[in-house]
Amino acid sequence: MLLSFCGAAGTVTGSCYWMQTERCQFLVDCGMFQGSKTLKELNYGAFPFDPAEIDFLLLTHAHIDHSGLIPKLVKHGFSGPIFATEGSFDLLSYMLPDSAFIQEMEVERLNRRNAQRGKPTVEPMYTREDVDAALKAFSNVAYETWREVGDGVRARFWNAGHILGAASIEVEIATGQRDRRVCRLLFSGDIGPEHKLFHPDPEAPNNFDYVCCESTYGGRSRIDATPEKRRQVLAHEVMAALKRGGNLLIPVFAVERTQELLLDLSVLFDRGELPKVPVFLDSPLAIKATKVFAKNARYLEDTDQVPDLFRRSNIRFTESVEESKMIGRFHGGAIIMAGSGMT
Repeated sequence: MLLSFCGAAGTVTGSCYWMQTERCQFLVDCGMFQGSKTLKELNYGAFPFDPAEIDFLLLTHAHIDHSGLIPKLVKHGFSGPIFATEGSFDLLSYMLPDSAFIQEMEVERLNRRNAQRGKPTVEPMYTREDVDAALKAFSNVAYETWREVGDGVRARFWNAGHILGAASIEVEIATGQRDRRVCRLLFSGDIGPEHKLFHPDPEAPNNFDYVCCESTYGGRSRIDATPEKRRQVLAHEVMAALKRGGNLLIPVFAVERTQELLLDLSVLFDRGELPKVPVFLDSPLAIKATKVFAKNARYLEDTDQVPDLFRRSNIRFTESVEESKMIGRFHGGAIIMAGSGMT
């Protein structure tokens, strides 16, 4: 067997493991490089493998640095199944089209500049059509259940406590050897952090031959902040901002961070620890992701005492341009949660 690291080595994005056995080839994750211009340029190069020769793909979770190049993989010849949890697939049904839209818009602007400079046009890494083809390849898997995924390979997904649908993936590969019939690996994906809303603590079995573990924050001391402590800090900051007479603008990541904040605010409103001021969620992707969380509420923790999850009379989702423009009428006393691109 040969295991190659095709990303997230020397940098924290572009996660992609390439495993070659005597009987098949497969990937764990196929993520986009994010960050500096130098890193982003890696997304446009050729894969270090032939996509057409990859038999299947195992996906740990929906974050774009783990999933964002899947449509490109399909575009360049991959035709096998993609195994992921239901939560990951539900999120990607919105996140990958959004990624394609952003790329198409960026390339359109670039080509306008290239035309003015006499340079050739360029193509996006992938389009919405490539995304549609990729989404058709997904096969949903349940947690803690063995699944035959390829010739001589089976996999089992374990809760990683990271985002909705996130998993650490246990892989068993037949070796053909009498003294050791299988090789056992664990691909952690992104795990934790501790005290995570919505998700139980990460879990997985033991006695692996090899573990490929993410270590992005391995050298950082984390603040011991329980959900209750975080809500106390949030209430203090919200009240301090509102007392100044203006609006409170919170730039948020569309997936998970938005939903955590909505839940925290809902709890504080219900307890009477915050006045029920207008809250606007002004991010199309965040609104869609929030609906995915509501759809998967049966899988979430910390929600038993919170009826209707993210729905409150003072929480408004601005789903149209006109509704978004109306926020400008509020000159004070409102909370605005927006994707970073809208601030």
